[in-house]
Amino acid sequence: MRPLLKTGLISILMLMGASVWGQSTDEEGFPTFTFEEGDTTFTMRQYVFVMYVAVPDREALPEDEANLIQQAHMEYINQMADEHNLVIAGPMGDDSDWRGILIFNDHDVERVREIVSQDPAVQAGRLTIEVHPWWAARGSKLP
Repeated sequence: MRPLLKTGLISILMLMGASVWGQSTDEEGFPTFTFEEGDTTFTMRQYVFVMYVAVPDREALPEDEANLIQQAHMEYINQMADEHNLVIAGPMGDDSDWRGILIFNDHDVERVREIVSQDPAVQAGRLTIEVHPWWAARGSKLP
């Protein structure tokens, strides 16, 4: 099977997984489901995905003020990593309205929404957030 097609099919299976195979919870209370591909069984686990989005038509700020907000934003990201199970964070690689992503080792979307809404860049009206449940195979990692 072509790699792109295989990746697409796996993505569809993951999106359908909870409804097709039945959802349960693991020992830590995270929603999970399993599916098989060939001789491999994947245990999918729910995490929380956050997208930082630029506020449209936000007012231009003096460079020093913008730099202070950015510094506080970065400090808060580090604090979330230290205190709130943030496991991946990073900016987007282009100049779109999508500014960055966060992935939390947490399953409570509303708890994560409350934590991220305290980000100084969000509080200053520079960024908004979208928060969603997100599924990944347990043990997944970036190369």
